Amino acid sequence: MPHANARLNAYGRWLLVQRIRVQGRPVAHVARELGVSRQCAHRWVARFDAEGRAGLVDRSSRPRRLVRATAPEQVQAVLTARSTARCGPDEVARLTGVPARTVSRILRRAGVPYLWQCDPLTGEQIRASKVTAVRYEHDRPGDLVHIDVKKIGRIPDGGGWKSRGRAAGSSARRRNTRVGFDYVHAAVDDHSRLAYSEILPDEKAATCAEFTARALAHFATLGAPVRAILTDNHWSFAHSGQLRLVLAAAGTEHWFIKPHCPWQNGKVERFNRTLATEWAYRRPYVSNDERTAAFTTWLEHYNTGRHHHAVGAAPITRLSPT
Repeated sequence: MPHANARLNAYGRWLLVQRIRVQGRPVAHVARELGVSRQCAHRWVARFDAEGRAGLVDRSSRPRRLVRATAPEQVQAVLTARSTARCGPDEVARLTGVPARTVSRILRRAGVPYLWQCDPLTGEQIRASKVTAVRYEHDRPGDLVHIDVKKIGRIPDGGGWKSRGRAAGSSARRRNTRVGFDYVHAAVDDHSRLAYSEILPDEKAATCAEFTARALAHFATLGAPVRAILTDNHWSFAHSGQLRLVLAAAGTEHWFIKPHCPWQNGKVERFNRTLATEWAYRRPYVSNDERTAAFTTWLEHYNTGRHHHAVGAAPITRLSPT
């Protein structure tokens, strides 16, 4: 991530260097085009000359040494006071003489949970944080597939409010309008991030089971038979006899996330966010059929052409060529 006040990101700096070093254009002209000073442009060009493209990446602003670092004795006193008194930074600061803001930084660096996450009687952590404690990635395609359903509103004929304006697209002004929803079922491989997805009319148990069967067959044809699937605790997944039969026939295990912790199913949740921004709400469609038709093309691009940051390339590249 670029620094908060940076004018250019890494790609913008690359463009600057290309225009100056490759095209041979004046530094002042290129700097004016990209909205930076000549001094800034010269600095990025000099870093590129010295380090190559790696020199265009943000460097840590952390100092090499801390002249006024908190003494280890003070750090230990803060942790001890927090453990025994089970109080907030202000009270710990009063007990130890360490400023409250420094207390907060010490507690965060040490991984001490917030008070609201702890049992008031024992001090033990009993509530989940908003992050997964351990980030993981399975070693082989098919070891684990994340499955979820995303509900999106259908687009009425002629387009919704994004293309016609809020007044024209408001169902509050047209009480008889019933456009309903589309249900995007998605299965994302944990290792490769390859996605299999379909737009279906509902998220009933039978629909989810049939989609899962097709997803398992799809991954099997790619040489990645699914060993286990991971879902939330929705009734259609947790209480579906049909789904249990599908998984038993395929020899696939069924894992569930911890209740009320959707981030544990984060890979498919991130896919849902991507499809919303890059397909569903990417442009103002004039009909639901138009958006549905664009989904197949977008999904193909996602799997085979789009650069995935966690993979370092398109998801398809992590599958065996055979």
